[in-house]
Amino acid sequence: MQYLFIIEILGTIAFTISGALAAIEKKLDLFGVLTLGFVTAIGGGTIRDVLIGNTPVSWMRDLTTPLVILGAGLFTMVFGRYLQKLRTTLFLFDTLGLALFTVTGMKKGLDLELNHGICVALGTITGCFGGVLRDTLTGQIPALFHTREIYATACILGGSIYFGSLHFLPAQAAETIAIVVICTTRLLAVRYDWKLPMAKPL
Repeated sequence: MQYLFIIEILGTIAFTISGALAAIEKKLDLFGVLTLGFVTAIGGGTIRDVLIGNTPVSWMRDLTTPLVILGAGLFTMVFGRYLQKLRTTLFLFDTLGLALFTVTGMKKGLDLELNHGICVALGTITGCFGGVLRDTLTGQIPALFHTREIYATACILGGSIYFGSLHFLPAQAAETIAIVVICTTRLLAVRYDWKLPMAKPL
């Protein structure tokens, strides 16, 4: 549980910074930066909690998450100007948050003894939908919905390998492997321009 808590905190920090950097890039004000960081960090987890009936949702019952988001948002505002290549930094934090939150989402499903496929879906929702909300609020087509980036596919691949690894490895090792697989898949997809086939009318 302690390991999972650390993963969740790191994911919250990564997605908060991702949202805050996106807001800074769009030249939003102080409130806009904090709001976008908050929405990015809690968006996927909130949808997941509603789907599994875990209400009030987790961030409403524990002040740790809002305080971590506030701290990470303020940190980004103070030091954001020193971050070189803002788009690259945003991408890296988004990738890290995607991987970490996918694992926490799958673990929530396992705790409820849900089917493994449903657990992977919950993990994908947890990992992706904070970014979907961030992109929507900043006027961009979410990465989840276009072929330019491998996004949800990386979550599904990492989740599948996670459940395969559980047959041979301790849970923490399987979780770490899933995080590495998701991050590596997305980084390689961008590096080598891997894309899913584009939908075409018949």
